[in-house]
Amino acid sequence: MSLTPPIIAPQAAPPAAGPATEVVLAVEHVSKSFGENHVLQDFSLALHKGENVVVLGKSGSGKSVLVKCIIGLLPPDAGTITVLGLDVATLDHEAMDRLRARVGFLFQSNALYDSMTVRENLLFPLRRHWLDHPPTQEDELVTQALEDVGLGHTAAMMPAELSGGMRKRIALARTLILRPDIILYDEPTTGLDPVTAREIDHLIREVQQKYGTTALIISHDMNCVRLTADRVALLVDGRCYAVGTYAELQSRDDPRVHEFFA
Repeated sequence: MSLTPPIIAPQAAPPAAGPATEVVLAVEHVSKSFGENHVLQDFSLALHKGENVVVLGKSGSGKSVLVKCIIGLLPPDAGTITVLGLDVATLDHEAMDRLRARVGFLFQSNALYDSMTVRENLLFPLRRHWLDHPPTQEDELVTQALEDVGLGHTAAMMPAELSGGMRKRIALARTLILRPDIILYDEPTTGLDPVTAREIDHLIREVQQKYGTTALIISHDMNCVRLTADRVALLVDGRCYAVGTYAELQSRDDPRVHEFFA
């Protein structure tokens, strides 16, 4: 049975940070340039186990570059990135693939395979990654993932038969089937109507609450930020300019912070 989206307070309290709270993703003093374009400059941010952190920045500010560095698609020019205790820069191809099996990624474009059914789309990552499950469990895992996103009836459908919101949910189901420790969401509500976008926002919270996942959410949709974030990190001039809850940042007098919340 699919879960009913919970009522989410606009600014949920983040997990208590401290020695007892495990840091599962740490970006430390990372810089990345493309020629004279200095995209990231001494950027630092830590995510604690079980929290949702939104990286908020203007278009072209470096949000996507940050994510690509985290998952090893781009090497930073300086600094270190540690994911689940592993230094990304030191991993070989096989070790990186194993780590990616523990880090789910929800693409902005969904990246579903048009020639595959929904079921086949969900099975693709299961069969590609090193996961400890017998093939006899595949149907159960597919069913559970689809029920988690409220689309248990769609297994035999093709992506072209689904609405934009349904495709987004299927993309999330494909991520959830790996039972990741961390999920990276790239602009999860872009291109969706306000009602569907709100449903996706609630679903992001629901996933966090059910599975205890940690999430890094890239967004410029302020409703998404308000509804999903335990903490918000502002990416300004390549740096992590400010970090706090939505309410904390909204109340600041700093004009560079205020322009995001005006």
